[in-house]
Amino acid sequence: MADVVFFDLDGTLVDHRGAVLEAIGQIVQAAPNATVPPDELVTLWWTLEARHMQEYLAGQCSFAEQHRRRLRSFLPVLGEPVPDSPGLLDAWFAERYLTVFEESWRSYPDVQPCLETLKRLPQGPRLAVLTNGDPEQQRAKLARFGLLEYFEAVLTPTELGAAKPVAYATACRRMRTDPAQTVNVGDMLESDVNAAALAGLTGIWLDRGIDFVTGGPSPTADETVLRIERLTDLPDHLSRTNA
Repeated sequence: MADVVFFDLDGTLVDHRGAVLEAIGQIVQAAPNATVPPDELVTLWWTLEARHMQEYLAGQCSFAEQHRRRLRSFLPVLGEPVPDSPGLLDAWFAERYLTVFEESWRSYPDVQPCLETLKRLPQGPRLAVLTNGDPEQQRAKLARFGLLEYFEAVLTPTELGAAKPVAYATACRRMRTDPAQTVNVGDMLESDVNAAALAGLTGIWLDRGIDFVTGGPSPTADETVLRIERLTDLPDHLSRTNA
């Protein structure tokens, strides 16, 4: 059995995509002055989220500033004026988007059964969350669904000083474990599985049947990739891998 199992959070434990679509969907449907159709607005939001989140992860701006940069590009297409001050941008984001987004968080139904099974295993692995998200927001998600108690640590770029994939080595040191004795489970084939393997961990792909970013079909994986379709398959998979 592995010494430590890292879990990705968004798309693995909590349905981030569903919450985003619910929040931004309400906004674009109530935008009479938008310059493009609602589906194009949704696509633009995803593009801007990915672009400016990468800037945050690269240390080029704060978590709040990446929200503001997103809005400065999005609001003109939405047909709304762009507030001059950071405070007004923050207020727009909190009132128009964040409230619905947080209300729409959902934990996948296979999460708690998986964690309960791992918790009961004799000499089972230690569990931690390894996520590129904001620490306060990510802990709030876990607390909402009673999941914090299962994890020894919640590790983010704030604690580790780097995002995945660079963070894998640092996270192993933080957990006092060898990468060779560590498993990383996540829904993103490249960043959660292939990058983890390059860092010396065992990557396990949670293939939920949908591409996290595009909403299209899952990417095609090499047959050597360790793959599960439900987190409830993970305990047996870990036992077989160990054997």
